[in-house]
Amino acid sequence: MRANFIFSEVWIGLRRNLTMTIAVVVTVAIGMALLGVGLMISSQISSMRDFWTDKVEVSVFLCKKNDAFPQCKTSGGVNEQEQADLKAEIEAMPQVEAVTFENAAEAYKNFRTQNANNTVLLSAIQVDDMPESFRVKLKDPDTYGAVIEALNGRPGVSNVINQKELLEKFFGLLEKLRWAALIIAIILVFAATLQIGNTVRLSAYNRRRETGIMRLVGASNLYIQLPFVMEGVISGLIGGVVAAMLLIVSKVFLFDAVQVALNNNSELAWETVASVISLTMVVGVIICVLASFFTLRRYLRV
Repeated sequence: MRANFIFSEVWIGLRRNLTMTIAVVVTVAIGMALLGVGLMISSQISSMRDFWTDKVEVSVFLCKKNDAFPQCKTSGGVNEQEQADLKAEIEAMPQVEAVTFENAAEAYKNFRTQNANNTVLLSAIQVDDMPESFRVKLKDPDTYGAVIEALNGRPGVSNVINQKELLEKFFGLLEKLRWAALIIAIILVFAATLQIGNTVRLSAYNRRRETGIMRLVGASNLYIQLPFVMEGVISGLIGGVVAAMLLIVSKVFLFDAVQVALNNNSELAWETVASVISLTMVVGVIICVLASFFTLRRYLRV
């Protein structure tokens, strides 16, 4: 098999159907990029779940003077003895691992750290506006229901917030984004398959005379089909490279930015990005090869 003949036929096919080839490359690139983003989101969700599961707490906020909560209107705040009694009650619960008290000054300091860029909010909130609270670390984060039920509505307790519920809403949004990216990627992969099939069929039609002559002189099916399959491989590789660049850009400007905004230490590793890029490039090439092969098998008549 003469390699120079194969490559010359590939070049002729790509040049004749340049616009179709560009359309295939763009479709494959976008489809593989969205597939990669979906896989990267999935990896980031798993990493963030592992990171935050051990850190979620139940926040038990104490009544302040003039609080609007019904159970706080008669208490007028919580004194030191009531705080000690409440802490002892919480520590006695079998679901509780540890209890930490956070006074108004500590709460205000944490608030300023978390909202350092929001000058308007920082100027509106003062130390006296911050509630005191107990931060309750649970042995099993999934057993928060019994703790909340026991403390919610208790005299001296304004409200009880489970951080796990807040995180689940955020993770639920990320799950929806992941599935949306994967569904769109599947649609675009299907569109790319059809586009590749049309390109190969058009290329085969334009070269039907040459392939007829090759058949008459005894060329094998593989020898005839290989230039068309190579065109699909090249289109898939170029699309995969473009998708890889898009994934690198999304990692730097999207995933890393989200990590900074959330103060999250579970960074999406470059090893994960590299494995996703490798997978998407392999998938893109396989799709192009299979689409080219089966299209030729059905439509190439010589």
